[in-house]
Parts: sequence; C-alpha cells; structure tokens
Amino acid sequence: MSRSLLTGAGYVLTGLRWLPKTGLRGFVAIPLLLNTVLFGAGIWWSTGQIERFNQYVQGLLPTWLAWLHWLVWPLFILTALVVVFYAFTVVANLIAAPFNGLLAERVERLAMPGAPRPVAALNWKELALSPLAEVWKLLYFIGWAIPLLLLSFVPVVNAIAPVLWVLFSVWMLALEYADYPLGNRGLTFREQRRFLRQHWPLTLGFGGMTLLLTLIPVLNFLVMPAAVIGATLMWVRETPDVG
Repeated sequence: MSRSLLTGAGYVLTGLRWLPKTGLRGFVAIPLLLNTVLFGAGIWWSTGQIERFNQYVQGLLPTWLAWLHWLVWPLFILTALVVVFYAFTVVANLIAAPFNGLLAERVERLAMPGAPRPVAALNWKELALSPLAEVWKLLYFIGWAIPLLLLSFVPVVNAIAPVLWVLFSVWMLALEYADYPLGNRGLTFREQRRFLRQHWPLTLGFGGMTLLLTLIPVLNFLVMPAAVIGATLMWVRETPDVG
C-alpha cells in the first residue's frame, strides 16, 4: 500500500519533468498561459478588494478600536486566498479542458507508441463538449462541499472537519485530472469514480502530491499541465487494459 502511495505521488513529479518534452510543449503552453493569466488576474483583483475592505473597516471602527483592523486583515486575506484558489482553479480547468484532453492523448501516444488506441482519437465535437464534464465535476464538488461546510459548524464534530477537507481536496484533484486519460478511454464520470476507488492508494498518493504542489507559490502555475501528464502516465502504465 505504501509503495502505491509513493508511486501515485511520483507520477505528479514525473509530469513536471515531462513539461518541456518535445511534442508536448504546444499543448502545455496554452493551458499554462491560461492558468497564469487567470490566477494573476485573481490575485490582482483580490488584492484590490482586500485593500478596499481594510479601508472600510478602519472607517467604521472608533479610534480606540482602530487596532482591530489588524485582526480582520489576516483573516480576510486567508479567506480571499481560499476563495480565489478554488474559484480560479475551477475556471482554469473549465477553459483548458479541451487542451487538457489533447495533452492527455498526446502523452499516451508518447508513453506507449506501439500500443493500439482503446478508443477513437478525439474529435472536435468531443473537445467542444469537454467543458460540460467540468460542469458535472463542479456539481459533484458542490454536492459534497456543502455537507462538509455544515459539518464545520457542528461543535465537537467540527474537530475532524479540516482532515475531511484535506481528504476531499485530494480526492477531487485526483478525480479532476484522471478524467482526461480515462475520459479519452471512454469511461463515464460514474465509472471513473468507481475506478479510482478501486485503486485508492494510487489515487490518494497522486491527489496528495497534487494538493501539496498547488500550495507552493509559482510552482502552482505548473500543476495543471503537470497533473494531466502525470495522471495520463499513471493510468496508462499502471492499468493499461482499462477502456
């Protein structure tokens, strides 16, 4: 089990090493550019909003309580960063979905050049509909996030809420990026969830490393294409008969 966890985590790092690989650069550059622009815009926008909110709070507080805005400031920054992280991650994946599907297909061809394709090559209709899969994943995320959020307000029980949020984030990241190689092989969203549960040590290792890298500044801009590459290599090599 521990070996599978490390193996799953290692594929994300392999994805980082594959980013400059010949044959992938074009497919990597577009999602990377979109990710950089969106996250840059998110940081710029949230910084302005935080500054305005800070000034507003200072204006409301009497002079003798003016020091309180220094307590509100870090709390608001933390909240804003979490919101921006999740919101712009969803938007970036939604926009980049067609390119990520092409990237996954190209990685599979490079990883197993002599192997027959389990499904027909992607066509433009499938690429156009690929953002719809992101919407389904978003609805799935909301369906589980709301109960977890409510659980966070239940006394005593909320002590385990942070652990549940981490595990849920790991699961969602693994599911997000497994969709590209597994979707290319014809698996539906429901089938993908069942498949990932059957291989949960690999899934947990992969999602955990992906989550860790998303928390590292600058490096987080590279996570999306690296995770697509890593997920494709992992499921192609570890489970070549799927599809």
